[in-house]
Amino acid sequence: MVSITSSCTVTPSEPTPKSCMRLSECDQSCAWTHSPTIYVYHPPPHLHSQDAFHTLKQSLKKILVYYYPLAGRLRPIGGGRFELDCNAKGVTLLQAHSPKTLNHYADFRPHSTVIGDLIPHIDYTKPIDDIPLIFVQLTTFSCGGLIIGLANSHIMIDGVAAIKFVSSWAKLARGQSLAEDDMPFLDRTVLRGSQPVMPPRFDHPEYESYPLLVGTSDATEEVKKETSTEILKLTKEQVEKLRKEASDESRKYTRFEAVSGHLWRSACKARQHEYEQATLVRVSGDIRNKVKPPLPQNYAGNAVLRSVTRNVIAGDVMSKPLGYAAGKIREAIELLKDEEFLRDQLDLIATVEDVNSLRKGFHSVGCTSALTRASYFGNPNLILGTWMSMEVYDADFGWGKPLYMGPANIGGEEAIDELFGCLNQVTS
Repeated sequence: MVSITSSCTVTPSEPTPKSCMRLSECDQSCAWTHSPTIYVYHPPPHLHSQDAFHTLKQSLKKILVYYYPLAGRLRPIGGGRFELDCNAKGVTLLQAHSPKTLNHYADFRPHSTVIGDLIPHIDYTKPIDDIPLIFVQLTTFSCGGLIIGLANSHIMIDGVAAIKFVSSWAKLARGQSLAEDDMPFLDRTVLRGSQPVMPPRFDHPEYESYPLLVGTSDATEEVKKETSTEILKLTKEQVEKLRKEASDESRKYTRFEAVSGHLWRSACKARQHEYEQATLVRVSGDIRNKVKPPLPQNYAGNAVLRSVTRNVIAGDVMSKPLGYAAGKIREAIELLKDEEFLRDQLDLIATVEDVNSLRKGFHSVGCTSALTRASYFGNPNLILGTWMSMEVYDADFGWGKPLYMGPANIGGEEAIDELFGCLNQVTS
């Protein structure tokens, strides 16, 4: 049982600009709810839990001076959209203790019933302009270990920016100064739609209703099913074997494409799909280097757009060589390298009357009162992502690098059926 021992609001240590910030189309397509992650640390030698909490609090005050938008509040402006009130109201920092040891949590499987007490609990019944954009919980254990549970409002910051935020925060906690490339780039107008907004020029099935099971007209029964999460550890040899199986002399596939194709094929078999069952995989891509001019790598907002595989049936995924599924995934990924497609997607988001219909993702729980056909993304489909390019183990707050970092929950409490491929580290 985890007990909350203290709670406080942390505001920037210096005065910050007061303004109203308009969010980008990339931001508006993301869930306004929070993305939970955990950072797990071995017992630090000669460090009292109260000292760790003090370190986090003081350094959090400092980093919020640079990332001052994250100390603000969202303000609804209609059509499911928000603007940001940079009012320096601050973020929530919690201190907690567990009588258990780190070993109790084994592999830290991302599910609310397993590690739910290690991340902050957020009351979404409150008015949205009363809900902080960041919640942090420091939990100490009887063995001396530490876990930082972090929840960021996804509409404010994507995975790349969140990792950069934590890395810079940790740097200040160690007593170091931020370098120029640590400074966040805060101008979100660079990812706005065209001015004036142009009508869409591409098809965008990534924002349309996804396939349903053959013989059904909605996803009601699928939504009711109980789900679970699993961590599947692959060795380097296993990953390389899949990559070689998918590739041939004319086409070499990446680790992500090969493993994703294998996951897709395995899911179709496990779900016992009929041959003609329509199925798709949705992938997302960081577009910082895909637009012109390229965005700074320290762009502190959402710079992720999505793409889906097209015109695929489960029978082909199951019966054809692995290269078929990997190739379809590559085709979806290639679209995320086409700036015209990306800009067109931004224009589409800008023209949608209500962007709530676009918020389909594993952090979108809480955005709507019910899962409808438009928002359902589970069986017979998959959402796959990768954290391989993120420096997730740089979060050293002065007591060493984390022994584990990962998502704390996938899908939430609404029994959403999805498979999330988190290839953040290949074990040996």
